Amino acid sequence: MQVDLAQAIALIKRGEVVAIPTETVYGLAADARNEGALKQIFAIKQRPTNNPLIVHLASSEQVLDWAKVFPPLAQKLAAAFWPGPLTIVLPAKESVSSILRAGEPTVALRVPAHQIAQQVLQQTGLGLAAPSANKYTQLSPTTAQHVANGLGNSVPVLDGGACQVGIESTIVAIDGDQWQLLRLGMISEAQVASVVGVQSKLPTLQDDKPLPKAPGQHLLHYSPKTPVELFASRAALLQAAENADCAALLLGEGKIASGKTFNLPNEPVSFAEQLYDTLHQMDALAVAILLIEAPPRQPEWLAIHDRLTRASRKLN
Repeated sequence: MQVDLAQAIALIKRGEVVAIPTETVYGLAADARNEGALKQIFAIKQRPTNNPLIVHLASSEQVLDWAKVFPPLAQKLAAAFWPGPLTIVLPAKESVSSILRAGEPTVALRVPAHQIAQQVLQQTGLGLAAPSANKYTQLSPTTAQHVANGLGNSVPVLDGGACQVGIESTIVAIDGDQWQLLRLGMISEAQVASVVGVQSKLPTLQDDKPLPKAPGQHLLHYSPKTPVELFASRAALLQAAENADCAALLLGEGKIASGKTFNLPNEPVSFAEQLYDTLHQMDALAVAILLIEAPPRQPEWLAIHDRLTRASRKLN
């Protein structure tokens, strides 16, 4: 069910869940202080309650409404990358719902860059929890139609066109002058380090505490319903395609002899923007397997490798 901006704002203010666009993926948005609405998100997604949600804010001025502190390292990251596809994990205020935090002592915060997401945030005046608008571990949506295909008509959707970044945000945890990358995204670890300094990076935030939990860390994630197999070389993929009921995703030009071929640019930003939409198209073909040519193992491709590896994970 599609809704317009005014309807979406009214529904969210009433404690309902609405799928809205961000620059990364479409999210199931709800008032992050309304525990009934938060429970709706977990129920719609069939998401484990031990998996925390990210709070989306209109600006960095709202950080201290949610976090105990806004340390200089976090302020530097916010100045460099907000609004944008970066989530910062900070020590949470006691008033922040334990449902939202999944019992963690931290809260994850992001200021999205999408114009419509910003309009919803500014006009509701709320912090919005907004995990990807899909069933848990399944392929994330980057169009309103993807949301409808995955969740049906029971969830209102605010159509904002195709998402421009196309994969989920980078997540960085900060505690004082220490930091750690928790999830890869299109803002790379090198870009984060260039702002906060390589020497601040530690394997854990504190010697006696584990790193905070972050979304997207399940081994099987971002996954089409059709099985996926990754290939380090095109030759191996072409050989596998010879006798398979398959569709193939190739890097740059080329095609398989039988079955449908999809081609994505040999450039990480454009590849990421189109990746999930392409996987949705491939999934709809109802073939036996999806064959994907893995991009090069270079730093600018690491977030894409992460998504493809989790999408192809086989769990017993």
